[in-house]
Amino acid sequence: MTPATEADRSEIETFLRARLHQAMFPLSNLAEHGMAGGHDYAVSFWIARQAGQITDVLTLTDGGMVMPLLPSGDFADAAAQIKGRKLSGMVGPVACVRGLERQGLTDLPRSFNADEPQFLLDLSNLSVPAGTGQLRPLSEAPADLIKSWIWDYDRNTLNAPLAGLDARVERTYDRYLANESHKVLMDGQTPLAMTGFNARLPEIVQLGGVYTPPELRNRGYARRAVALHLAEAAKQGVSQATLFSASPAAARAYQALGFEKVGTWTLILFKEAAT
Repeated sequence: MTPATEADRSEIETFLRARLHQAMFPLSNLAEHGMAGGHDYAVSFWIARQAGQITDVLTLTDGGMVMPLLPSGDFADAAAQIKGRKLSGMVGPVACVRGLERQGLTDLPRSFNADEPQFLLDLSNLSVPAGTGQLRPLSEAPADLIKSWIWDYDRNTLNAPLAGLDARVERTYDRYLANESHKVLMDGQTPLAMTGFNARLPEIVQLGGVYTPPELRNRGYARRAVALHLAEAAKQGVSQATLFSASPAAARAYQALGFEKVGTWTLILFKEAAT
């Protein structure tokens, strides 16, 4: 593999768009933050070619997240490009992430390490359930409450280390507000659940950061929040949605909306050194 330059950008985008639901993170990061660096989500690429065509793309964000799309299976070559770099995690199709992991990129302990089913939905098949609550901008919900939700999600779903967690929650909340990526299902003035997109392109969105507080779970609030959010996206021209399910219960809720399983996704997060 060789480092990519801006001159390779069009070919890289073509390769990634041919695998759209697998490439939401690198594509959206590229669109929003580019290849020049200066932001945790800015991206660098390494590419492999055969007969003049790109066969593999390895993505690394400035924040250290590895995003491999390596259909050739040449994981040793990909690992050699980033070995010794500061890494925060890996995310992508299970075969690519696990194949790269076996190359021994880092001996850092994992704070999160899971294979999760990936789902895809044509929004023309979306089923919006009736129920309590209407979708509102995140800014209309109490900031401290939403931050507590983000804290609980990061700590108890992603097993984020306590060191630096409060600062991370503040950054996440500010990013959600700035990007207008997340919304809240509210019954009057009472927040019930949060829905969000962690990657977005004109034709497809990727759900992430969906949350219901423990005392309000199993009432269909998250399912309704997600459906209403996707219905809004459909009105703006989005035609597909994808997501990863952290539990069988969540998977059943998404399947009730019309999502179908299309593969398996792996997310690995490395523990940060205590400061």
